Amino acid sequence: MAALSISGLTKSFADQPVLRGLDLDVPTGQLVAILGASGSGKTTLLRLLCGFERADSGSIVLDGRTVAGPRRHLPPERRRIGYVAQEGALFPHLSVAANVLFGLPRRERRDHDRALALLRGVGLPASYAARGPHQLSGGEQQRVALARALAPAPSLVLLDEPFSALDAALRAETRQAVAAALSAAGATSLLVTHDQAEALSMGHQVAVLRDGRLVQVATPQTLYRRPIDADLARFVGDAIILPGRASNGTVACALGTLTLADDMPTGNVDVLIRPEQVRLDPTATRRVRVSNVTYYGHDASIRLDLPTPDSPTPDSPTPDLPVADPLALSARVHGHAAPKPGDETGLLVDGPVVTWPRKINPASAPH
Repeated sequence: MAALSISGLTKSFADQPVLRGLDLDVPTGQLVAILGASGSGKTTLLRLLCGFERADSGSIVLDGRTVAGPRRHLPPERRRIGYVAQEGALFPHLSVAANVLFGLPRRERRDHDRALALLRGVGLPASYAARGPHQLSGGEQQRVALARALAPAPSLVLLDEPFSALDAALRAETRQAVAAALSAAGATSLLVTHDQAEALSMGHQVAVLRDGRLVQVATPQTLYRRPIDADLARFVGDAIILPGRASNGTVACALGTLTLADDMPTGNVDVLIRPEQVRLDPTATRRVRVSNVTYYGHDASIRLDLPTPDSPTPDSPTPDLPVADPLALSARVHGHAAPKPGDETGLLVDGPVVTWPRKINPASAPH
């Protein structure tokens, strides 16, 4: 399997820009997740990669071969791209083995041993070869679709929201099986999804597409812990964002003086705190009231109200910061340790926090 390189890719429809100078490199054998909301340009990117649409400008290079660029547009059948659709799209009148081998040259479609090897590669037993698609679960159908995509040894495998039709438990199991099969095959892959958990759990890297631009490409850990702006922080997970003032490795905000992560801006900033960093401790001096509890079994989401001072004083570390009354927060706790609505407790923040320079609202700026 070979690397994918996209450079300066643009596409508009009826003078409406959809992709705006997109650059992306996918290393050989890695899976990159393209994460974006509806309308961000994910489908258009897939269609350009497959060759169903022509780019307005830019280039796409697969396996060292330019498949799209100035005065060049290779047709879909010559691009050597495997594709896994949202619902598998298996042929109902063919057996599982025939589905797996369908994309091969006609003379190779009778290679039963190859079909069995591909099924084993996606974690399915050989006995499934003779079954019909209707005899498989949704997750099993997706594994067969992946085996079919891998059969011709493509340069790139595209996964188009392949787990969206599955229930939650089956989705997690199928993700793991698909990721393992792609890794075992050494496949270079692009997963397109709007599901943050899916992108973070499967991608070696995650590329966030927003309004036709890739706003950040990073490892899942970096993307979640150090997003480049507040909008991205909210998009990839629950986020508490507070005004603060940063200096000398700490930041003062409504939750106290917190430790800054490395290389953070100083001065007036916005502070990112993830709910799992908020720890409830009855002995802590900063008091909060539990306003709501959403129980999930293994954990619970807690809504907290933090009383604010009647008015800031000149001696306060942040006397000119905006004050909300009260400040609503969220926390994540183990399910067995969930408090009850109305409980009062203390609050601490674990670990370093991330900041960005605070954006000034023009309406509130001094004249």
